Amino acid sequence: MKIRPLRSNDIPSLLELSQQAGWNQTQADWERMIALAPDACHGIEADDRIVSSTTGIRHGHDLAWIGMVLTHEAHRGRGYATALVQHAIDHLRDKVAWIKLDATDTGKPVYARLGFQDETEVQRWERKPGPVEKASSYLIHEYAVDPSFDRAYFGAYRVPLLNALRRDGESCFVVGYGYAMSRPGARARHLGPCVVRSTEAARALVEDVLAKHGGESVIWDLFPSNADAVRLAKQYGFQPMRHLTRMALPCRPDVLPILRNESSVFAIAGFEYG
Repeated sequence: MKIRPLRSNDIPSLLELSQQAGWNQTQADWERMIALAPDACHGIEADDRIVSSTTGIRHGHDLAWIGMVLTHEAHRGRGYATALVQHAIDHLRDKVAWIKLDATDTGKPVYARLGFQDETEVQRWERKPGPVEKASSYLIHEYAVDPSFDRAYFGAYRVPLLNALRRDGESCFVVGYGYAMSRPGARARHLGPCVVRSTEAARALVEDVLAKHGGESVIWDLFPSNADAVRLAKQYGFQPMRHLTRMALPCRPDVLPILRNESSVFAIAGFEYG
Protein backbone atom coordinates (compact mmCIF):
# COMPACT_ATOMS: atom_id res chain seq x y z
CA MET A 1 0.00 0.00 0.00
CA LYS A 2 1.57 3.30 -1.13
CA ILE A 3 -0.10 6.52 0.07
CA ARG A 4 1.06 9.68 -1.66
CA PRO A 5 -0.21 13.21 -2.46
CA LEU A 6 -2.48 13.55 -5.46
CA ARG A 7 -1.10 15.36 -8.49
CA SER A 8 -2.70 16.91 -11.55
CA ASN A 9 -1.55 14.02 -13.73
CA ASP A 10 -3.64 11.68 -11.54
CA ILE A 11 -6.87 13.30 -12.70
CA PRO A 12 -7.72 10.66 -15.37
CA SER A 13 -7.54 7.97 -12.66
CA LEU A 14 -9.50 10.16 -10.23
CA LEU A 15 -12.21 10.82 -12.81
CA GLU A 16 -12.51 7.07 -13.32
CA LEU A 17 -13.10 6.64 -9.58
CA SER A 18 -15.82 9.30 -9.37
CA GLN A 19 -17.49 8.16 -12.59
CA GLN A 20 -17.48 4.55 -11.43
CA ALA A 21 -19.31 5.65 -8.26
CA GLY A 22 -21.83 7.69 -10.27
CA TRP A 23 -20.73 10.93 -8.63
CA ASN A 24 -20.97 14.39 -10.19
CA GLN A 25 -17.36 15.62 -10.20
CA THR A 26 -15.73 16.93 -13.35
CA GLN A 27 -12.09 17.40 -14.25
CA ALA A 28 -12.39 21.00 -13.03
CA ASP A 29 -13.68 19.78 -9.66
CA TRP A 30 -10.68 17.49 -9.14
CA GLU A 31 -8.30 20.24 -10.27
CA ARG A 32 -9.91 22.66 -7.79
CA MET A 33 -9.64 20.28 -4.85
CA ILE A 34 -6.00 19.51 -5.50
CA ALA A 35 -5.21 23.22 -5.94
CA LEU A 36 -6.98 24.14 -2.70
CA ALA A 37 -5.24 21.46 -0.64
CA PRO A 38 -2.14 20.10 -2.42
CA ASP A 39 -0.74 18.77 0.87
CA ALA A 40 -3.98 17.14 2.07
CA CYS A 41 -5.34 15.28 -0.96
CA HIS A 42 -3.95 11.74 -0.99
CA GLY A 43 -4.35 8.51 -2.85
CA ILE A 44 -3.17 4.92 -2.91
CA GLU A 45 -1.25 3.91 -5.98
CA ALA A 46 -1.33 0.47 -7.55
CA ASP A 47 -0.32 -0.58 -11.05
CA ASP A 48 1.01 2.94 -11.71
CA ARG A 49 -2.34 4.65 -11.11
CA ILE A 50 -4.47 5.92 -8.24
CA VAL A 51 -6.98 3.30 -7.11
CA SER A 52 -8.22 4.99 -3.92
CA SER A 53 -8.55 8.66 -2.96
CA THR A 54 -9.38 11.16 -0.26
CA THR A 55 -9.32 14.94 0.00
CA GLY A 56 -8.93 17.25 3.00
CA ILE A 57 -9.97 20.85 2.41
CA ARG A 58 -9.17 23.26 5.25
CA HIS A 59 -11.50 26.13 6.14
CA GLY A 60 -9.14 28.33 8.13
CA HIS A 61 -7.95 27.02 11.49
CA ASP A 62 -11.38 25.95 12.69
CA LEU A 63 -12.38 23.20 10.31
CA ALA A 64 -11.13 20.67 7.77
CA TRP A 65 -13.39 18.70 5.47
CA ILE A 66 -12.67 15.15 4.34
CA GLY A 67 -14.24 14.12 1.07
CA MET A 68 -13.90 12.09 -2.11
CA VAL A 69 -13.30 8.83 -0.26
CA LEU A 70 -13.34 6.47 -3.22
CA THR A 71 -11.86 3.09 -4.08
CA HIS A 72 -11.81 1.40 -7.47
CA GLU A 73 -14.18 -1.56 -7.47
CA ALA A 74 -11.33 -3.94 -8.33
CA HIS A 75 -9.45 -2.90 -5.17
CA ARG A 76 -12.22 -2.78 -2.58
CA GLY A 77 -12.18 -4.80 0.61
CA ARG A 78 -8.49 -4.18 1.30
CA GLY A 79 -8.86 -1.37 3.84
CA TYR A 80 -7.66 1.36 1.48
CA ALA A 81 -10.41 3.86 2.37
CA THR A 82 -9.91 3.40 6.11
CA ALA A 83 -6.16 3.85 5.72
CA LEU A 84 -6.61 7.04 3.72
CA VAL A 85 -9.10 8.58 6.13
CA GLN A 86 -6.80 7.77 9.07
CA HIS A 87 -3.93 9.32 7.13
CA ALA A 88 -6.04 12.45 6.55
CA ILE A 89 -6.90 12.66 10.26
CA ASP A 90 -3.25 12.33 11.25
CA HIS A 91 -2.29 15.01 8.73
CA LEU A 92 -5.01 17.49 9.74
CA ARG A 93 -5.39 16.96 13.49
CA ASP A 94 -2.80 19.53 14.61
CA LYS A 95 -3.90 22.12 12.04
CA VAL A 96 -7.60 22.57 12.87
CA ALA A 97 -10.07 22.32 15.75
CA TRP A 98 -12.57 20.05 13.99
CA ILE A 99 -12.62 17.54 11.14
CA LYS A 100 -15.96 16.82 9.49
CA LEU A 101 -17.35 14.82 6.59
CA ASP A 102 -20.63 13.75 5.00
CA ALA A 103 -20.95 9.97 5.27
CA THR A 104 -22.90 7.51 3.19
CA ASP A 105 -24.60 4.65 5.00
CA THR A 106 -21.77 2.38 3.84
CA GLY A 107 -19.03 4.67 5.11
CA LYS A 108 -20.69 5.69 8.36
CA PRO A 109 -19.58 2.64 10.44
CA VAL A 110 -15.99 3.11 9.22
CA TYR A 111 -15.95 6.75 10.29
CA ALA A 112 -17.59 5.95 13.63
CA ARG A 113 -14.75 3.52 14.41
CA LEU A 114 -12.30 6.35 13.72
CA GLY A 115 -14.01 8.58 16.28
CA PHE A 116 -16.50 10.59 14.21
CA GLN A 117 -19.90 11.30 15.75
CA ASP A 118 -23.23 12.04 14.09
CA GLU A 119 -24.09 15.73 13.78
CA THR A 120 -27.01 16.16 11.35
CA GLU A 121 -28.58 14.79 8.16
CA VAL A 122 -27.83 16.09 4.67
CA GLN A 123 -29.93 15.28 1.62
CA ARG A 124 -29.37 15.49 -2.12
CA TRP A 125 -32.36 16.57 -4.20
CA GLU A 126 -32.52 16.61 -8.01
CA ARG A 127 -34.60 18.45 -10.58
CA LYS A 128 -35.00 17.25 -14.16
CA PRO A 129 -34.70 19.79 -17.00
CA GLY A 130 -37.61 22.17 -17.35
CA PRO A 131 -38.26 25.89 -17.84
CA VAL A 132 -38.52 28.31 -14.92
CA GLU A 133 -39.75 31.86 -15.22
CA LYS A 134 -38.32 34.51 -12.94
CA ALA A 135 -41.15 36.01 -10.90
CA SER A 136 -39.25 37.66 -8.07
CA SER A 137 -38.85 41.44 -7.91
CA TYR A 138 -35.47 41.22 -6.16
CA LEU A 139 -32.54 42.71 -8.07
CA ILE A 140 -29.85 40.09 -8.66
CA HIS A 141 -26.19 41.11 -8.73
CA GLU A 142 -22.89 39.32 -9.32
CA TYR A 143 -21.60 38.08 -5.97
CA ALA A 144 -18.41 39.50 -4.45
CA VAL A 145 -17.34 37.18 -1.63
CA ASP A 146 -18.06 38.65 1.82
CA PRO A 147 -16.00 36.69 4.41
CA SER A 148 -17.83 37.93 7.49
CA PHE A 149 -21.31 37.25 6.08
CA ASP A 150 -20.56 33.68 5.06
CA ARG A 151 -18.68 32.83 8.25
CA ALA A 152 -21.58 34.04 10.41
CA TYR A 153 -23.77 31.26 8.99
CA PHE A 154 -21.36 28.53 7.86
CA GLY A 155 -19.27 28.85 11.02
CA ALA A 156 -15.76 28.82 9.54
CA TYR A 157 -13.56 30.82 7.15
CA ARG A 158 -13.84 29.41 3.63
CA VAL A 159 -12.99 32.36 1.40
CA PRO A 160 -10.42 30.41 -0.72
CA LEU A 161 -13.11 27.85 -1.55
CA LEU A 162 -15.74 30.48 -2.34
CA ASN A 163 -13.34 32.39 -4.58
CA ALA A 164 -12.43 29.18 -6.43
CA LEU A 165 -16.09 28.22 -6.91
CA ARG A 166 -16.90 31.73 -8.10
CA ARG A 167 -14.11 31.59 -10.70
CA ASP A 168 -15.17 28.18 -12.01
CA GLY A 169 -18.95 28.59 -11.90
CA GLU A 170 -21.61 31.28 -11.53
CA SER A 171 -22.70 33.36 -8.55
CA CYS A 172 -25.53 35.72 -7.72
CA PHE A 173 -26.35 37.99 -4.79
CA VAL A 174 -29.27 39.91 -3.33
CA VAL A 175 -27.82 42.93 -1.55
CA GLY A 176 -28.28 42.62 2.20
CA TYR A 177 -29.78 39.13 2.05
CA GLY A 178 -27.34 36.56 0.72
CA TYR A 179 -25.84 34.67 -2.21
CA ALA A 180 -26.05 31.51 -4.29
CA MET A 181 -23.57 29.75 -6.55
CA SER A 182 -23.82 27.02 -9.16
CA ARG A 183 -21.31 25.06 -11.20
CA PRO A 184 -21.28 22.45 -13.98
CA GLY A 185 -21.23 18.78 -13.06
CA ALA A 186 -20.61 15.49 -14.81
CA ARG A 187 -24.30 14.58 -14.77
CA ALA A 188 -26.11 17.67 -13.42
CA ARG A 189 -25.50 21.32 -12.52
CA HIS A 190 -24.75 21.73 -8.83
CA LEU A 191 -26.68 24.43 -6.93
CA GLY A 192 -24.71 25.59 -3.89
CA PRO A 193 -23.51 26.96 -1.68
CA CYS A 194 -26.48 29.20 -0.98
CA VAL A 195 -26.53 31.26 2.22
CA VAL A 196 -29.49 33.64 2.59
CA ARG A 197 -31.18 35.56 5.39
CA SER A 198 -34.76 35.27 4.06
CA THR A 199 -36.81 32.67 2.23
CA GLU A 200 -38.02 35.12 -0.42
CA ALA A 201 -34.47 36.19 -1.23
CA ALA A 202 -33.50 32.52 -1.44
CA ARG A 203 -36.40 31.97 -3.83
CA ALA A 204 -35.13 34.80 -6.04
CA LEU A 205 -31.63 33.34 -6.15
CA VAL A 206 -32.82 29.79 -6.87
CA GLU A 207 -35.09 31.13 -9.62
CA ASP A 208 -32.15 32.97 -11.15
CA VAL A 209 -30.07 29.79 -11.33
CA LEU A 210 -32.91 27.63 -12.66
CA ALA A 211 -34.02 30.20 -15.23
CA LYS A 212 -30.50 30.28 -16.67
CA HIS A 213 -30.16 26.49 -16.71
CA GLY A 214 -33.66 25.18 -17.39
CA GLY A 215 -32.26 22.78 -19.99
CA GLU A 216 -30.09 20.98 -17.42
CA SER A 217 -30.72 18.64 -14.53
CA VAL A 218 -29.83 20.37 -11.26
CA ILE A 219 -28.80 18.86 -7.92
CA TRP A 220 -29.27 20.63 -4.59
CA ASP A 221 -27.66 19.43 -1.33
CA LEU A 222 -29.56 20.73 1.68
CA PHE A 223 -30.26 20.27 5.37
CA PRO A 224 -33.70 18.71 5.87
CA SER A 225 -33.77 20.64 9.15
CA ASN A 226 -34.13 23.80 7.03
CA ALA A 227 -37.87 23.52 6.35
CA ASP A 228 -37.85 26.58 4.07
CA ALA A 229 -35.16 25.02 1.84
CA VAL A 230 -37.16 21.78 1.63
CA ARG A 231 -40.30 23.71 0.77
CA LEU A 232 -38.55 25.63 -2.02
CA ALA A 233 -37.01 22.45 -3.41
CA LYS A 234 -40.46 20.84 -3.63
CA GLN A 235 -42.01 23.94 -5.22
CA TYR A 236 -39.44 23.95 -8.00
CA GLY A 237 -39.83 20.26 -8.77
CA PHE A 238 -36.82 18.78 -6.96
CA GLN A 239 -37.06 15.23 -5.62
CA PRO A 240 -34.96 13.70 -2.81
CA MET A 241 -32.37 11.27 -4.19
CA ARG A 242 -29.83 10.49 -1.43
CA HIS A 243 -29.25 11.07 2.24
CA LEU A 244 -25.95 11.29 4.11
CA THR A 245 -24.97 11.86 7.72
CA ARG A 246 -22.76 14.78 8.64
CA MET A 247 -20.19 13.55 11.16
CA ALA A 248 -17.67 15.45 13.28
CA LEU A 249 -14.38 14.64 14.99
CA PRO A 250 -12.92 17.04 17.61
CA CYS A 251 -9.16 17.44 17.34
CA ARG A 252 -8.69 18.45 20.99
CA PRO A 253 -10.57 17.40 24.11
CA ASP A 254 -11.44 21.00 25.08
CA VAL A 255 -12.51 22.25 21.64
CA LEU A 256 -15.65 24.41 21.46
CA PRO A 257 -18.37 23.55 18.93
CA ILE A 258 -18.50 25.47 15.66
CA LEU A 259 -21.50 27.78 15.76
CA ARG A 260 -23.51 27.57 12.55
CA ASN A 261 -26.97 28.57 11.39
CA GLU A 262 -28.60 25.85 9.29
CA SER A 263 -31.79 27.88 8.91
CA SER A 264 -29.91 30.32 6.64
CA VAL A 265 -27.86 27.71 4.78
CA PHE A 266 -30.19 26.86 1.91
CA ALA A 267 -27.61 24.76 0.07
CA ILE A 268 -24.25 23.37 1.11
CA ALA A 269 -21.20 23.66 -1.12
CA GLY A 270 -21.20 19.89 -1.69
CA PHE A 271 -20.45 16.66 0.15
CA GLU A 272 -16.74 17.19 -0.59
CA TYR A 273 -16.66 20.70 0.91
CA GLY A 274 -19.33 21.00 3.61
